[in-house]
Amino acid sequence: MDKINTRPNKHISLIGGGIMSATLGILLKELNPNFTITIYERLNEVAAESSDAWNNAGTGHSAFCELNYTPQKEDGCLDIKKAIKIASSFELSKSFWAYLVKQQYFDKPESFINNIPHISFVWGDDDVAFLKNRFEALKKHPLFADMIYSDDVSELMQWMPLVMQHRLSNEKIAATKVDIGTDVNFGNLTRSLFTHLTSLDGIELLLNH
Repeated sequence: MDKINTRPNKHISLIGGGIMSATLGILLKELNPNFTITIYERLNEVAAESSDAWNNAGTGHSAFCELNYTPQKEDGCLDIKKAIKIASSFELSKSFWAYLVKQQYFDKPESFINNIPHISFVWGDDDVAFLKNRFEALKKHPLFADMIYSDDVSELMQWMPLVMQHRLSNEKIAATKVDIGTDVNFGNLTRSLFTHLTSLDGIELLLNH
């Protein structure tokens, strides 16, 4: 005779109807489908605050263009550890979303993630030197192998014509570009995750709570 599992199912409460609760809820149900989960949201819909596209920059934070992730130390060297950590974490997020698409949890990834180049643009001698050093330091790591650098005005005009419009010809400028950057609509992603999550047994979403 099969043994009967007499352990009670774990009940979990999640506060807030945003991307964090949606992601954690999905992960918990993947780990143990017997978990029961209640999500409490103060508003009358999910993804209405920080996760919504109107309130979220939507950048796929890969450290491709976030210069503050590579601070310069007193000796002039750049610390790239944070950039590598964040880029690695975002790759895990993309892998997780790809898994969910493969499992047919939702079928239109283009509704929440799309490819867009990430560009960092700087001007002035000091910032151009910083960007060049940043490029040379990051380029050595596989996560940033596709990054390219340019201080050529004609090339920068092709990369970002509006930014380059009406600039002085003698201005010291430079940019880096990574073509595999992403734009993420976390609002749509959150709503897609909740659509799947609330179709599962043991899930209760309480709005206006």
